[in-house]
Amino acid sequence: MTKRIVTLKGEPFSEVLGEPVQVGQPAPSAAGRTNGFSTATFDVIKDAEGKIRVLNFVPSLNTGICDAQTRRFNEALSRDDRVAVITISADLPFMQEKWCGAAGLDDAIMVSDHYDMAIGNAYGTHIKANRLEQRAVIVVDAEGIVRYAEYCPEIAMHPDYDAALAAVKALL
Repeated sequence: MTKRIVTLKGEPFSEVLGEPVQVGQPAPSAAGRTNGFSTATFDVIKDAEGKIRVLNFVPSLNTGICDAQTRRFNEALSRDDRVAVITISADLPFMQEKWCGAAGLDDAIMVSDHYDMAIGNAYGTHIKANRLEQRAVIVVDAEGIVRYAEYCPEIAMHPDYDAALAAVKALL
């Protein structure tokens, strides 16, 4: 396993834990929470079975790039019943719910990895220093196979929206 470092404004920021997923491999099953007062979980693969999943990893919804990224994928894809856009962050579920209300995206699927970073560890997005997610976009087909994966090496960069959306469209 090669040590991976994510940068912030070009400077080394933190080691990233977990191994990145590869195109063609089965997507790992991993779960986080969707409600702050409940121990109920949402599995990013099993609980959206039969759909194309866009796993939208963001460090924190309280930042401009994370906000823009999450809005972009939800606005572009949420009307298609064949697609599930699943946003994963280490923000608490309370904060995720508040963000959804302010963004007008009440039906968005938000999963908090705050409690144990299980999803981040399974997908190789766990930023060790701050218990955040590395910015990443993973597209998983309806059969559970990874078809697109982008891990942003710089926290303050946008993912390649066009490439990710093209990967989804190719599966429709």
